[in-house]
Amino acid sequence: MKADPSVQLELLELQDLDTLADQLRHQRRTVPQLAEIAELTRHRTALDDQARDQRIVVDDLTAEQAKVDADVEQAKARRDRDRTRMDTGQISDPKALERMSQELVSLDRRIASLEDDELEIMEALEQAQAVLDSLAGQVAAADERLAALAAERDATFAEIDGKLADLEAQRAPFAGALPDDLAALYEKLRASKGGIGAAALHQRRCTGCQITIDPAELASIRATPVDTVLRCEECSRILVRTPESGL
Repeated sequence: MKADPSVQLELLELQDLDTLADQLRHQRRTVPQLAEIAELTRHRTALDDQARDQRIVVDDLTAEQAKVDADVEQAKARRDRDRTRMDTGQISDPKALERMSQELVSLDRRIASLEDDELEIMEALEQAQAVLDSLAGQVAAADERLAALAAERDATFAEIDGKLADLEAQRAPFAGALPDDLAALYEKLRASKGGIGAAALHQRRCTGCQITIDPAELASIRATPVDTVLRCEECSRILVRTPESGL
């Protein structure tokens, strides 16, 4: 493969720009907010699940309290009705009066028992509601933090994306100057060699794999026409000769 020496040097400029772009893309993938957002999102989901379960507890206790309240009111209404009947002399039969007196005693005991249940349920409901309110507060705090993190992330993304756009604009002339076959080889090597497709021969060393070129290979490079595209024998990257190659 042939390419003018100046074009080969421009390939190194292109590689530098692509390396910077790769570094920026790595920064974009690893901005600190992303990890915190992921962790906080998992935590918020767990809180939401707990809040959902706690809401069921509150709803059940609320329904239970409503039932006990209704039972208390029903028992009291019956007691008041029977007492009124007794007090107004509506019941004259002694046996019926005695039976109703016993029923009133039973009603008083039932009302007392229901009111005890009512108090226990109210206390349980108050505690359950406090837990639910706490969970709701934690979810709200998580949402607030997530919104702040998302804003920080988006600001960082915008900054990085701006730099990437600038690099892309700088890259275009260098990429456009490459012959198609050299550009294709460069992109193929970049994909398989960790982003480094072209490296300078600097002080007899390949800057791609950092291996020093042996004397026999250096002699071969010296004898190779300057427009021939070289490849490093160790890493197979495009090897570009420069004034600092040490040849």
